[in-house]
Amino acid sequence: MSNPEIDPTRNTQEFRAFVRKGDQEPEPAKRSPLLIGGAAVAVLVAVVVVIYLLL
Repeated sequence: MSNPEIDPTRNTQEFRAFVRKGDQEPEPAKRSPLLIGGAAVAVLVAVVVVIYLLL
């Protein structure tokens, strides 16, 4: 037979542990505008060099 007594503090502690665990998840990395700008400049330079070499 199961124990009819329910310990409410146990459920509270489990819930608090669950909430704390959720706070520790790292945020996904966001792309820096500087990184995107640098990639755009690199592509532009590569295009200019290719055009220069073809002429």
